[in-house]
Amino acid sequence: MVSSKKIVFFDLDGTLMSRDKTILESTKQSLQALQDKGIYTVICTGRAPLMFKWLVEELSFDSYISMNGQHVVFEGKEIFSNPMKVETLQHLANVAKKNGHGLTYSTFESFVTNVADHPLVTDSTSRLKIPYPPVDADVFLHSDVNQVQIYSNVEETEEYINLFKGYSFVRWDESSVDMLPEGASKAIGIQKMLEYLGIPVENSYAFGDGLNDMQMIQAVGTGIVMDNGVEELKEVADLITDSCDDDGILKGLLKVGLLQESDISLLQEK
Repeated sequence: MVSSKKIVFFDLDGTLMSRDKTILESTKQSLQALQDKGIYTVICTGRAPLMFKWLVEELSFDSYISMNGQHVVFEGKEIFSNPMKVETLQHLANVAKKNGHGLTYSTFESFVTNVADHPLVTDSTSRLKIPYPPVDADVFLHSDVNQVQIYSNVEETEEYINLFKGYSFVRWDESSVDMLPEGASKAIGIQKMLEYLGIPVENSYAFGDGLNDMQMIQAVGTGIVMDNGVEELKEVADLITDSCDDDGILKGLLKVGLLQESDISLLQEK
């Protein structure tokens, strides 16, 4: 059955969150106004769920696509999960140990690393304003791992690309790249949720800013890119809104007609 409802997907870093990793008051009001109008709001991120648990609680999100589409939850119910193979993860761990590279593993319940005090892991997690992850080098032996981050520069990553055919590598940081099954992306997670809800693509919207948002922006009916986004993403956008630090979420929602100024005014009067 086709639903007439609308749905909006939000990337986190540089999109829903400002560049200092806070949530603007205008963004909070926008999300509340959407929810009050019966429009679904969904986090769509490369992060593992543990890394944005506080945000789910603060903004009343109960639906999200995490780990670049590898895990999909709607209103608290898991509707899709695609863990990586244990033998692949063991091989990866051996290669990373030989090279002295850090790894972080994303599972539904954890975000852990293979080594303590790795400088590139420290740099990346500090930029995300999250603590250095706990060490659990064998996490893949007791938990499903949906995504791995390899901490290496562009040249060093070539070895992994050549070794692990059938896997995709998406760089999200100058010193880190996401490794996930080939074809996995935020777009796959979006597709799973639209199918589950019976919502046509034309009723879907997405906000993003980074290279790992490329397929997401192209997968929805209306792709909206933040002014602080990368140029490659802006080229495929249906609309460019203001930056994440300048009320870009609110202004974008107003531009596409999902919200009216009166929606925010009514909310402020409550």
